[in-house]
Amino acid sequence: MNPILELNRHGQSVWLDYIRRNLITSGELQRLVEHGGIAGITSNPAIFQKAIAARPQEPGGNEYSELLEAAHRRTLDPMEAFEEIAVRDIQDAADILRPVYDRTQRADGYVSLEVSPFLAHETAATVEEAKRLWQSVARPNLMIKVPGTPEGIPAFEQLIGEGINVNVTLLFSQEVYQQVALAYLSGLETLTARGGEPDGVASVASFFVSRIDTNVDSILEARMQDATQSEREVLHSLLGKTAIANAKLAYRRYQEIFSGARWQALDSRGARPQRLLWASTSTKNPAYRDVVYVEELIGRNTVNTIPPATFAAFCEHGRARPSLEENVAAACDTMAALDRLGISMKAVTDDLTREGVRLFAEAFDKLLNAVDRRCPSAREAKVGQQTNCLPTGLSEQVKAALEDWQKNSKVRRLWLRDTTLWTRSDEARWLDWLELPENRRRGAGLLRKIAGQASSEGFAHVLVLGMGGSSLCPEVLAKTFGKSPEFPELHVLDSTDPAQVLALERKLDLASTLFIVSSKSGTTLEPNILMQYFYERMQQTVGPEKAGQHFIAITDPGSKLQQAAERNGFRTILYGLPGVGGRYSALSAFGMAPAAAMGLDAERILDRAAEMALSCSACLPAAQNPGAVLGAVLGVLGRAGRDKVTLIVSPKIAALGAWLEQLLAESTGKSGRALIPVDREPIGPPEVYAEDRVFVYIRLDSDPDAAQDAGVESLIQARHPVVRIGVAEPCDLGQEFFRWEVATAVAGSILGIHPFNQPDVEASKAATRDLTDEYEETGSLPSETPIWKGNGIRLFADGANAEALASQLKGSQSLAAWLRAHLGRLQRGDYFALLAYVERNEPNESVFQEIRRIVRNRKRVATCLGYGPRFLHSTGQAYKGGPNTGVFLQITADDPSDIPVPGRQYTFGVVKAAQARGDFQVLSERNRRVLRVHLSADVPAGLAALQAALPGS
Repeated sequence: MNPILELNRHGQSVWLDYIRRNLITSGELQRLVEHGGIAGITSNPAIFQKAIAARPQEPGGNEYSELLEAAHRRTLDPMEAFEEIAVRDIQDAADILRPVYDRTQRADGYVSLEVSPFLAHETAATVEEAKRLWQSVARPNLMIKVPGTPEGIPAFEQLIGEGINVNVTLLFSQEVYQQVALAYLSGLETLTARGGEPDGVASVASFFVSRIDTNVDSILEARMQDATQSEREVLHSLLGKTAIANAKLAYRRYQEIFSGARWQALDSRGARPQRLLWASTSTKNPAYRDVVYVEELIGRNTVNTIPPATFAAFCEHGRARPSLEENVAAACDTMAALDRLGISMKAVTDDLTREGVRLFAEAFDKLLNAVDRRCPSAREAKVGQQTNCLPTGLSEQVKAALEDWQKNSKVRRLWLRDTTLWTRSDEARWLDWLELPENRRRGAGLLRKIAGQASSEGFAHVLVLGMGGSSLCPEVLAKTFGKSPEFPELHVLDSTDPAQVLALERKLDLASTLFIVSSKSGTTLEPNILMQYFYERMQQTVGPEKAGQHFIAITDPGSKLQQAAERNGFRTILYGLPGVGGRYSALSAFGMAPAAAMGLDAERILDRAAEMALSCSACLPAAQNPGAVLGAVLGVLGRAGRDKVTLIVSPKIAALGAWLEQLLAESTGKSGRALIPVDREPIGPPEVYAEDRVFVYIRLDSDPDAAQDAGVESLIQARHPVVRIGVAEPCDLGQEFFRWEVATAVAGSILGIHPFNQPDVEASKAATRDLTDEYEETGSLPSETPIWKGNGIRLFADGANAEALASQLKGSQSLAAWLRAHLGRLQRGDYFALLAYVERNEPNESVFQEIRRIVRNRKRVATCLGYGPRFLHSTGQAYKGGPNTGVFLQITADDPSDIPVPGRQYTFGVVKAAQARGDFQVLSERNRRVLRVHLSADVPAGLAALQAALPGS
């Protein structure tokens, strides 16, 4: 007699825990169904992974190789390719099992297909994916597998309520099983309330067995090491008994739930009970009988899903008897004994659930790598080398973080836009930047067209009008590469300072200037008023009919900038991607169109970025992923208090620092947390740095700087944490854009924040709007009263700040005393930030850098420098949304000359003043330590006086 058929006679169905293509095509599955007693099939990511990733020389070879090649030719992504293969296998297996389904009146004949294990903690996404797979397979004898996690159980209940068959998997705990069984009843009740027929839906609860013994036995064996003889005997007597005892007691709960009044009401409507399915029934311990988890769990209305080796063993020497209801009292005694020993079954089963989700996710990750056509190339990609010199304790923490990213397939989940990596908010909609390098060829023709027009139509200058993410990448490229022969010179204007606007205008021949107006939203104040000003100037220069041909717009589809560009006859409108935030847009049209216009090989830059994208994909282990490693370092060290990311960049590519400054600060500075980027701070001796720093040295290997090399080496010798990144040549900046974008996303995950929004940037914008609106109505900004004035300098502070400063003056009322009081508020772990609303030029920069050096050396704090209003779209987010560790010195000045904004009452100087006041107001409202120094129109003299008044000057 076939032992499998004996199991059937005792009321237990046998499903095969295995699937692969040749099982179906060889006729073996048909034989097992017709003659071997198999009544169903379960699959999981590990099963598919072993089948699809099999090497040709392994038994059975790889019967999926042709299918994979076809998927690659059609450029399907890994998930699409896997699903195409899996759905076909599941459909074919379901068709073979359909006669069983019909013969048993829908009791058996099912094939299970699991939702992505990456969604194990996402209720809504699990429901969505389950419904999609249900429709794709389109077989009534399909069961969708959903994990029995706290998030999976409500998803399961909803799916039952919608009439979808579900196999709830990864159940270890009796209590969780009970939640699942009750959720099944609730789902059926919802279904019937909607007018559905409950006899059309089926479910099993996959209760895992052998892994329980593996876990508990290891605890018992560890206890034996230090136990007395009598204690060892007790511990030894429990070995190998927990799993079966746990399962028997779960079955008793099944009997209770599916015999009560609530069930009877559903039973009368034709509902079928949710059967317990014993999973993980292969024997892990060779000391135990190889079929023990089959023989000891035989009972009515149950299913045992058996892997091939265990199936063969049971066919050979298995013994069937109705064992499930035997010795239930002994099962209770076993569980009670464990409880007396202090072995928590809740802890055991919770750990096993987490581990089960992790193992399935890991297998799914490997499966997708086996399918991913990019993975062979990823292993050959050439990217700039990165080395980490970290103190031992921090190095271990980074290693643990990378192990977590590897074990929990977090790199893959990042590429799949899994919001559970961050705050479960709208992160997924902002991740289209991941695809920019892969899709680089789509816009190549347009970039070539722009390059051709810029070089052949007599343009001498290209001026980008933008802010933040719209301007910083073009600025990096302009400063790094300079002017290309036979192409116009690229300039960037991201200021409302009248002196800055006029200084740049004086460099231009307007008649031979091409303007690129960049604004993702199309509503950003600065590029809009700059566009209005220069469009009017261009009309005056070349006439209204030709003015539009000197302008290109880059914006998102449907924006107000698009409408203005169409209305004014711009020569070209380029579109950004709505799913790419401004600071992640370097490799989109916002960065690459200006690159093309100045004569750079934008396609080469994108090709280099594609190399980094491959290296940052899930194809490589997390510890070899450049973006993941850098992000882990920044996130872990930031969480440990080393949140001042000090950037040391080779002189020729030094402009990259400003782009990184925005990326890091605006992405991470929120919810009271931040990575504070420190750019352009002169290198000092190791002793001037406190233990809140991490240094990142971005070294241009083709043009190294000996002084920087020596300075960084001294930091390493002093055991400061240092990350070194080698950039082979300037064109490799494309790699750095992508490396740092991935790193920022990873660091954001570790810090527990949303790295793609900027909630506090809007606060300053709103304050500015209020002030400019008031100016439009009244013709003036509100009056202010300084807390001190003298020698053409006035100081301003709000009530709380003014009181705090006054309390430290000790009778002195000089500028030096006020500055001493303000800087005296710097504490360990703080940073000092200069917020300068003056022209960004070399003389002013020199003074500010000297101020930074003085403050850093005296206070051992990190120092930052931002020019307003551009920093409002960058570090301003971190200053307001990050930790309250900043001490701010805002510097404003009277404008020696001003520029009207066409069509407005206000001028550029008024806008800048309103922006500074709005910034100051919001900082004060956020209880930041801020003081404003207002200079006369003689800015050099005012800055000299300010520097002279600093303590330590």
